Amino acid sequence: MTWLAEHWLDVLGWGGSALLVGSLLQTRVLRFRVLNLVACLLLILFNSLVEVWPMVGLTIMLALINLWSIVTLVREQYDMRAYEVLETKPDDTYLEHFLQVHAADIARFQPGFDPTSIGTTSGSQAFLVQRGDETVGVVVIEEEGDTAHIRLDYVTRRYRDFSPGEFVWRRSGLLLARGLSRVVSPPNMVGAYYGRIGFAREGDHYVLTLT
Repeated sequence: MTWLAEHWLDVLGWGGSALLVGSLLQTRVLRFRVLNLVACLLLILFNSLVEVWPMVGLTIMLALINLWSIVTLVREQYDMRAYEVLETKPDDTYLEHFLQVHAADIARFQPGFDPTSIGTTSGSQAFLVQRGDETVGVVVIEEEGDTAHIRLDYVTRRYRDFSPGEFVWRRSGLLLARGLSRVVSPPNMVGAYYGRIGFAREGDHYVLTLT
């Protein structure tokens, strides 16, 4: 404690710098912005105390940029204009390429998913979730009567702090337009987010009734 009391200013400066560097290593866009903002606030305080005013000005500007980006990202999380859901063929070349590129990451969260099973039945349907010209997620379902069984619900690392798949289930209207009224999640999905968006837990599945 004595050492910390004597060197707290150094700890503040080095801690802020370390957090700033650490934020640049983040792949998730929202997490990067939040950590970068916290680092900037620490460095604003540090540079003010040591009276390095050019750095104070710089970090204030960076903090404002981060704050604006965070507000924009949070607002767009539930903005239909920010995302678009596109239906695609299960054997589409771009879909196959996307699944191949992200195969290792997909296996981490849905170890039971088999990409070769897509399109092998008449009820198989696939959707791309777009943010501008970037594909941020892929959803694959199996239609059975009025029920959509989720075979794949994947979000890229950059947008994993959000839930783009929600636009398929609750906001796009695509499933209701297809005569589907019930959605069932896959079992044993790692980090399942369905409980946060209105799905009810039933055994090892989550279930949503569409209205």
